Amino acid sequence: MSAVTAMNLEIIITESAIDEAILEQGCPMSDGMGAVVRFLGVVRGREEDGPIRAIRYEAYEAMARHQFDVILEEVARRWPVGSVRLVHRVGVVPVGEPSLWVEVVSPHRAEAFAACQYLIDDMKRVVPIWKRPQS
Repeated sequence: MSAVTAMNLEIIITESAIDEAILEQGCPMSDGMGAVVRFLGVVRGREEDGPIRAIRYEAYEAMARHQFDVILEEVARRWPVGSVRLVHRVGVVPVGEPSLWVEVVSPHRAEAFAACQYLIDDMKRVVPIWKRPQS
């Protein structure tokens, strides 16, 4: 069994709005876990070229899932993570709405923060999810 299959894992790519309250209710905690780090990425009203009204996200979903598996193998190798849940929205996401929600559960906060940071940074680098600002 790989380290990734040993952790609770949920990756969702969806056109639906991200509902933090519902997601937070499903946090899988066990006796050995003591830290939960959550990150919410929200569409801001300005990109490099000026103001925007939304961002259109597109994904090559099969490859995105493969790349998430690769990233999560590395997360599992580096940190004692009990759970990773990630929701990435695709389609048109208006300014002020979340496009990304990540939750990492680990025994200690330093490990949870480090794993979350690594996951997001590597996701932006290698996962085929593209964004196009909408004016």
